[in-house]
Amino acid sequence: MPARPNILVILTDQQTHGALSAHGNPNLHTPHMDSLVRGGISFRNAYCAAPVCGPSRGSLMTGRLPHRTGVEVNGPDVRPGVATMGEHFRQAGYRPYYAGKLHLGPRPSKGVQDDGAKRGFEFLCDEYPEGIPPQLGSDTDPIWTNHAVEFLQQQSPRGAEAESPFLLVASLHNPHDICYWVMEWSHIVDIPADSDLPPLPANFEPVEDEPGFVKLCRHRTEYGPEMSWTHEWDETAWRRYLYVYDRLTERVDRQIGRLLDALEERGLADDTLVILTSDHGEGVAAHRWVTKLMLWEEVVKVPFVMRLPGAIPENRIDRTQLVSGLDLLPTLCDYAGLAPPEDVDGQSIRPVVENPALPGRASVVTQLQAFMSEETKKGRMIRTARYKYIAFSHGERPEMLFDLEDDPGEMRNLANQPDYGAVLAEHRALLQTEVERTGDSFDVQAR
Repeated sequence: MPARPNILVILTDQQTHGALSAHGNPNLHTPHMDSLVRGGISFRNAYCAAPVCGPSRGSLMTGRLPHRTGVEVNGPDVRPGVATMGEHFRQAGYRPYYAGKLHLGPRPSKGVQDDGAKRGFEFLCDEYPEGIPPQLGSDTDPIWTNHAVEFLQQQSPRGAEAESPFLLVASLHNPHDICYWVMEWSHIVDIPADSDLPPLPANFEPVEDEPGFVKLCRHRTEYGPEMSWTHEWDETAWRRYLYVYDRLTERVDRQIGRLLDALEERGLADDTLVILTSDHGEGVAAHRWVTKLMLWEEVVKVPFVMRLPGAIPENRIDRTQLVSGLDLLPTLCDYAGLAPPEDVDGQSIRPVVENPALPGRASVVTQLQAFMSEETKKGRMIRTARYKYIAFSHGERPEMLFDLEDDPGEMRNLANQPDYGAVLAEHRALLQTEVERTGDSFDVQAR
């Protein structure tokens, strides 16, 4: 392993953890992401810091929870004074570059000029190219990938000349296009006969006595209104939606293949740490949910795959360790030989990569602010080795507790079952500890 490897971070948008054929999904084919799984380690219990684009990306870039970055809903930039990945690596002598979707504050444009949106990165292209509709990754992803590939083709293999290592974030848009298909952009993907559609998931139906907060979010018409478009769907419509999501995931896989091919062709693969992850997942019809902005497993669990030949074991799937999007920045720092920025909430996962017998994280927290115009309507989730506890700020039955070992589909809410009173109290206390430790305003005791 080189002392300071090059780094390629590949971000997809809205890719649930199961949307890789290497993870056992028979309904799609993702050969390029699969090659990363075979060439490295894939964590199956990786969670986003927030189940929506901007807040999660703020956390990926800083290692801090959303309420500490100032990005709790889409729109704001990371608050001044909070160190970002680009700034931290630039100060350490890396060359940080970015291609694609940032979704934090003002849209950055190509170049090195300080326009308030760069935060240490040099953007290889405009976030949204002129003349291209910003909505569709099917339009933007090939263009963003062109710029990232061109950059990689210009880099010198290690040893060819004395050049400082690069950090490149290639942030692609798909399978996010599913949001627009749900809202009747049916031209995005051609759909076959109904007999060729994927089956519905085993946890298709909502949980019994669904919390009032979840019901409220089903009828949201602003800031993630996609759920409101599904109320009249029959089961065939839901299966069509799953088919489209799989095809959009395959589209982004093809762009990832171009990035990996460029690394190989330029002789950079052996000296480059590659990490693939996503800002958040997708409902994929679990509990009749589409897109994001909820705390179901399918929405909050994401791929987290790492490859570095000679330093990271090949073809290992880890189903035990808990990983957070908050851990991305500290992990990159660890492999680069850097101390992480001060006061981060994440931690490096390099120790458990090298020794999976280590305990690693005891828990993972995910934060949800579900309405842009109603800041008090929030949710919090804490996942431990076996259980997952969810608390909402409003509505009837505001708690959920799931035994993910016996009930991975979250079909049986245990929060009101007397036999689980001690487990519920324990997880309330764990969440309260995290709230107090990080200065979160969420009121756990209001349940």
